[in-house]
Amino acid sequence: MPPRPGAGTPCNVPDLMSAKSPYADLWLLDPAVAYLNHGSFGACPKAILEKQSELRLELEREPVDFYIRALPDLLSGARAALAAFVGADGDDLAFVPNATAGVNAVARSLAFYPGDELLTTDHAYAACKKALDYVAARTGARVVAASIPFPLGSEEEIVSAVLSRLTSHTRLAVLDHVTSPTALVFPIERLVAELSTRGVDTLVDGAHALGMIPLDLARLGAAYYTANAHKWLCAPKGAAFLHVRKDRQEGLHPVSISHGYAGGEAHFRDEFDWTGTADPTASLCIPDCIAYLGSRLAGGWPELMATNHALALKARAAICGTLRIPEPAPESMLGSMASVPLPVSGPTTPARSLGREALADWMRGRGAEPWFYDWPAGRGKLVRVSAQLYNTEEQYVRLAGLLVEALK
Repeated sequence: MPPRPGAGTPCNVPDLMSAKSPYADLWLLDPAVAYLNHGSFGACPKAILEKQSELRLELEREPVDFYIRALPDLLSGARAALAAFVGADGDDLAFVPNATAGVNAVARSLAFYPGDELLTTDHAYAACKKALDYVAARTGARVVAASIPFPLGSEEEIVSAVLSRLTSHTRLAVLDHVTSPTALVFPIERLVAELSTRGVDTLVDGAHALGMIPLDLARLGAAYYTANAHKWLCAPKGAAFLHVRKDRQEGLHPVSISHGYAGGEAHFRDEFDWTGTADPTASLCIPDCIAYLGSRLAGGWPELMATNHALALKARAAICGTLRIPEPAPESMLGSMASVPLPVSGPTTPARSLGREALADWMRGRGAEPWFYDWPAGRGKLVRVSAQLYNTEEQYVRLAGLLVEALK
């Protein structure tokens, strides 16, 4: 496949793919680029894409038979496999195209009034924060964002920051399980419990959590939990779920109302199973993703998660060691990603003079694809790297060298 327009040709720098992972060929990723940004959109293995193609061919051979007769049972089977993986009752799970759709479904189903407060943090994913802003603007509610430091020293700083913004007007907390910009694993069990004792429900944005860290949704007990399957579960794009506790399902609707709507009589999941004609094959691949990735290593999913976590720690150590900066958070607060605030550099350096997208293009032209973010807004940048089976420690070591070049 030719390079995308404007991508440029990798410069004459050390080959970032020289120490090739034995698992790299399971994916279709460009071998000329060290892909260090699995966290943004995931990457689907070739075997899973082949399974999706089979399902699409089956659909197109007889669309009526597929949608009307076969699909309900196929969805039920996919839900059962997912439920076993996340520690939930399959009847409490609904498929959605992405976690943002899950957040919107909850936030736009609930009733809020002038003076109500929607609590989140300044580490929240921007799209979900905007969904809250939209709901607040329509209802007269107010979005309150707890400020959480980064770098930080312990999870206590997160818990105290969130609870400090709690008031008698707080009606819902929307909290990340794993933050997108800062790659922190929040102490979500503790937060859900603390908020619950104060009468506040939590909607957990677990976009990165599925496949990165073990989940037990029944034990967690959050009122609402949504997560992407296309990221760390490596499903095709368009696969995600929304879990709603049984006592919160009444009145919960998808953003698009369709044939499944039956007033208060239908189970909430019936509405999500059909929101109009769409391609359901990404969700139907979830059982295959669980089985396929879980069989790559002898220890199954626990070993896979531990391997990616260990590689993320090595990645962060390589960057921080090369740049001679402290590690910005405890190791226990990382999953399979790590973010590092870049040191302040001169005004003409690429790291400072280029916007984050331009800096990403600069880096890709040198054979690497990490992710950059403005943090704090307008005052600096951070770099975020992801760790998946197709990555190697050598890639992060050489990325650190490129960061030194960008900071000169």
